[in-house]
Amino acid sequence: MKYSQFKAMWAITKASLRAITRSPSAMIFSFIFPFIFILVFGFIGNGGAKQSFKVVIDKKSDTANLLYAALKSMDVLKFKEFETELQMKAALNEGNIAGVILIEKNTANLNSPYQLVLKTTTANNDKWPQLKNLLDNVVNNVSNAIYKNRPVYAMFSFNPEKDVEQVREYKTIDFILPGQLGFSLLSAGVFGVAFMFFNLRNTLVLKRFFATPINKTYIILGEGLSRVIFQLITAVVIILVGYFCFGFTLVHHFRTFFDMMFLSFIGLVVFMGFGFIVSGVAKNDSTIPPFANLITLPQFLLGGTFFSAESFPKWLQPISKALPLTHLNTALREVAFEGQSLWQVKSEIGILILWGILAYAIAVKVFKWE
Repeated sequence: MKYSQFKAMWAITKASLRAITRSPSAMIFSFIFPFIFILVFGFIGNGGAKQSFKVVIDKKSDTANLLYAALKSMDVLKFKEFETELQMKAALNEGNIAGVILIEKNTANLNSPYQLVLKTTTANNDKWPQLKNLLDNVVNNVSNAIYKNRPVYAMFSFNPEKDVEQVREYKTIDFILPGQLGFSLLSAGVFGVAFMFFNLRNTLVLKRFFATPINKTYIILGEGLSRVIFQLITAVVIILVGYFCFGFTLVHHFRTFFDMMFLSFIGLVVFMGFGFIVSGVAKNDSTIPPFANLITLPQFLLGGTFFSAESFPKWLQPISKALPLTHLNTALREVAFEGQSLWQVKSEIGILILWGILAYAIAVKVFKWE
């Protein structure tokens, strides 16, 4: 009877999968650790006082006036700029900016030379009441400083029924869950693969495999497949718990869910390449954590797990945006909340694939069988 490489590979996969489910470290990094943050931020919700407001000045605004100068001088207002109208609209819909301010000449009322209009969305229901009062005070202060007997320097216009666009509520869980899912995939791919193959080498299991007719490629495929199956099950649980328990947004429901699973698969395969590198360069099991942390810790902190890359100083943003976890997290969030298709996040997928090619090219050079 002819020896079946696929049957041998599947036997390795099942044995490795059982070993993973019995590993405390695998359960902690894949399930428990992400769930702790999801539960914490899920219950926190969107509460909390805001100390400052991120706003955008409409490009059609008249900026050659005292009102604009007064707004720019306020520390409580953080002015943001976007390359495209689409990016600005997405940030407004997600509540990442509090509103768009338009300053224009007031031709309808000669007593007030300017008009200030605030436009926002329901994603900022916790912000616009305070922002409205703040802008109203600025208008009054400028008017009082310039005129004694004239009403106001600018008419402040804000109509909640007209100027507050109805959008989906952008909850804390909508940002946190994709970040925790991405970190879970990163940890499993790097730590899981590194320890797995190092232990297989160290315990001479790989040497015993060589005594069988199985091809080396099928050994890697079998072990890798077990990691993929386990971690994708983890991803399913994380997404479903977020959806049913905390209202995590899946815009197109099943289609969005499967798109997120596809992105999770790509991310995991890329991160496993880094795990192969670590298992190859590590001299003993005590050197694996330092090497693995060099790869995972910067991405955990800078990869958009808890904060958007835009929250970092400008000199740090290019580093953050270059990391593979940043692109995975961005793609997951755009697919989940904004309802974008996989084709629309093709640039994020392309950068992930480039990272994967680089990782596996290095892994081929440093990976050791014995």
